Amino acid sequence: MDAAGVEAVWRIESARIVAALTRFTGDFGLAEDAAQEAVAEALVSWPVSEPASPAGWLMATARRRAIDAIRRRTALKDRYALLATDQVVDDEIDPDRIDDDVLALMFISCHPVLSREAQVALTLRVVGGLSSEEIARAFLVSVPTVQARITRGKKTIAAAGVPFELPTADARRERLSGVLSVLYVIFTEGSTATTGERLVRPDVAYEAIRLARTLAALVPDEPEVHGLLALFELTAARFPARTGPDGTPILLEDQDRRRWDLSAIRRGLAALLKASPHGLGPYGLQAAIAAAHASAPSVEDTDWDRIVVLYEALGRIAPSPVVELNRAVAVAMASGPAEALAIVDELIALDQLPGSHLLPTVRGELLTRLGRLTEARTELELAAHLCTNHPERKILLRKAAALD
Repeated sequence: MDAAGVEAVWRIESARIVAALTRFTGDFGLAEDAAQEAVAEALVSWPVSEPASPAGWLMATARRRAIDAIRRRTALKDRYALLATDQVVDDEIDPDRIDDDVLALMFISCHPVLSREAQVALTLRVVGGLSSEEIARAFLVSVPTVQARITRGKKTIAAAGVPFELPTADARRERLSGVLSVLYVIFTEGSTATTGERLVRPDVAYEAIRLARTLAALVPDEPEVHGLLALFELTAARFPARTGPDGTPILLEDQDRRRWDLSAIRRGLAALLKASPHGLGPYGLQAAIAAAHASAPSVEDTDWDRIVVLYEALGRIAPSPVVELNRAVAVAMASGPAEALAIVDELIALDQLPGSHLLPTVRGELLTRLGRLTEARTELELAAHLCTNHPERKILLRKAAALD
């Protein structure tokens, strides 16, 4: 088996292996380190001799590495004696507990004692199975930065004495929002990259979708999990039409909707149905907005009045400047640019989204529609100056130049 095969096995099995090892050793950091050492050994040995059970080989090897590490800790002789028994590793793993183990691992990776950056890095590393190099490429930071975040995260978890267990039902509901928020951050970066040469990073977005599907299977009674998954699926359905062959962004009104992924739309609508009987939360409402776009044959035929209402509801339960800005865009389509401009100008007066290119981008579009071209060009040039995503910046500069 070549390196690609090893990476594929690890991507599929990593969460299960790290979770089982954490329960086995009681040490999250040790479990993750031992699992990584097993992968490194597999990269050397599997091309020569492929094991009959790759996942079992990784588990057994990681367990041995964990025992070796514990043996080197002289203060833990009693624990080593317990771990070094002749029990086979598979006997240590209750198959009925695997789902709970993976869920517990998600809650540890997204524990509130960690910074958001550490939560994202740990989630992608130990639950998603991504390497430090892959995480660094995804978020355009250096590999040492990612490794430092992971190391600090593990040390913080150890120092805080975070147990490897599922939180109580009340605590789980309270902390679930943190898990969903981390997945949302990962997907958002994949769907519209903050910086770099690409508008969309599908590999990052699809990893968030995979993790959301896993979470939905583990906690099927949580409506917001299904709402988040629906949002991801419906948004990702548009990926094939969002950029041209050379990576140039294609605006929504110019997209060939025949290229939208119908399977993803069906999956998204099915997930939205699972969320809707309980009343939609913030992610569910965003999914409903995405569903309105997905079901429309064109921009002109989109039910913009419904989208405005959904944004108003979203603004009441999860107010934010970005929600208001998106509502302004919907209002412009439903009622005209003048009413929308008043919303944007109020955001500016309140000094919302300072330093972001989003406000001048929307304001420039609205001013263009109102025929105030000199002001519009100034706003679009400002937006281009603030924008750190290269393809998006090119679009803004092109729009500004077209107004000369």
